[in-house]
Amino acid sequence: MGRVISDITVSADGYSAGPNQSEQRPFGDDGGDGWGSELHAWMFDSADESRAEIDRVAAAGAFIMGRNMFGPVRGEWDRPWNGWWGDDPPFHAPVFVLTHHAREPQPMDGGTTYHFVTDGIVSALAQARAAAGHRDVAVQGGATTINQYLAAGLVDELRLHIVPLTLGAGTRMFEGVPPLNLEQITSRGASRVTHVTYAVRP
Repeated sequence: MGRVISDITVSADGYSAGPNQSEQRPFGDDGGDGWGSELHAWMFDSADESRAEIDRVAAAGAFIMGRNMFGPVRGEWDRPWNGWWGDDPPFHAPVFVLTHHAREPQPMDGGTTYHFVTDGIVSALAQARAAAGHRDVAVQGGATTINQYLAAGLVDELRLHIVPLTLGAGTRMFEGVPPLNLEQITSRGASRVTHVTYAVRP
């Protein structure tokens, strides 16, 4: 069985998104264009510096995400929405979306299928483990979802990508999470980010 890992980009003051998120500005007041252009510049504008970390993000056998990461639709599924990533999402594996509103699985191009889980984080993890086999399961986010898994003691490895930017408010990592015993495994700096990997110990 693989590990449960989480990768997330955060500002230097610990926010993964700014306040005032909307469909037009999914990352809210994020210090840039509202689409994470500053937060995620390390992935897109200087990707060669962080190729190993980017490849690790995509290497899981199954993914879990919250509904807010999946998209802006709230309540019942009252309009078509298949994620922010177009017809060929970058996951190329099963993705389990936490939601309170049932929906049939949605297959996409490239091997991604979205499965909508209505009975909580433990059920989503069990389904993701079954789908991933011996490979890792990645709890992708956002921060609120990762915080739930951390609080429940279900994450084995936490990878923070810390960018030299402060937001002052928004969606914050570790909100509502009890004290954790973290063992630093690696730390590596690049021009736009510092990558820190922690093992989450009992």
